[in-house]
Amino acid sequence: MTRRGWLLFIAMCVIWGIPYLLIRVAVRELTPATLVFGRCAVAVLLLVPVAALGGQLRPLVARWKPLLAYTLVEIAVPWVLLSSAEVHLSSSLTAILIGTVPLVSAVALRATGDDERLSRRRLAGLLLGFIGVGALVGLDVSGASPGALLELALVVVCYAIGPIILARYLVDLPALGVVAASLALTAVGYAPVAALQFPSAVPSAGALGAVVALGVICSGVAFLVFVALVREVGPGRATVITYVNPAVAALLGVSLLGETLTVGMGVGFVFVLAGSILATRRVAPRDGSASSRRAPVAAPAIGEP
Repeated sequence: MTRRGWLLFIAMCVIWGIPYLLIRVAVRELTPATLVFGRCAVAVLLLVPVAALGGQLRPLVARWKPLLAYTLVEIAVPWVLLSSAEVHLSSSLTAILIGTVPLVSAVALRATGDDERLSRRRLAGLLLGFIGVGALVGLDVSGASPGALLELALVVVCYAIGPIILARYLVDLPALGVVAASLALTAVGYAPVAALQFPSAVPSAGALGAVVALGVICSGVAFLVFVALVREVGPGRATVITYVNPAVAALLGVSLLGETLTVGMGVGFVFVLAGSILATRRVAPRDGSASSRRAPVAAPAIGEP
């Protein structure tokens, strides 16, 4: 990757490693629906005015059906399930299990006839990253809530379906417009539920700060940075941040929330980094040209937390 690509890659690894910690803090005082509404509403205040001034919302009207489907499987459903799961699971374990998204996405893309080249080196990197995720978990999820694990499994499936909808129906639409509209639709959808479930007492500064940070940094800014990353390195390599995010989330969970650090986590971190390096190595395009093929990008779709 280029220097710019690495800088964007590192930025996204950090930005999307933070949400699991913030979600864990917020759900101690807010319901999952209230949290999702809050973070989306904050992000909408940041992104919608920019998208509207840039004329990036009007082109979406003609394709409101796939936009709605994308919103449901990429934001509305997985975000509330993710928040619900973190009521019962540690932020570290949650992030680690979400780290399986690239492999599930690869299976889904192959099953639907995607023709993106998957070289042996990249495949080895993805598999090595998956081994790292397993080591981070410590191969032990005993005692974890079965319901929460099922919720995370559904989140992974949603995140695998999202890119397919995006690539087939929304890829030529303005990136910022798609993101802003999806967040706005989610905020509107959860507003009535959030109003009914809003806590009787004002949440603590920590919980409110977590919601604001999720909206501004982890939703608004993160989407824009990720679009730049995909344009720079391509969608396949960009998904590898999902392997590094669990390591960041685990370190934050251990250092700030007192979660347990195991030997498996330490070993897994090494595997995750090695897998990331292999999977992000540039592969020569089929036509033999010097530059890699870069498809248009509509919006992030890799399992953003």
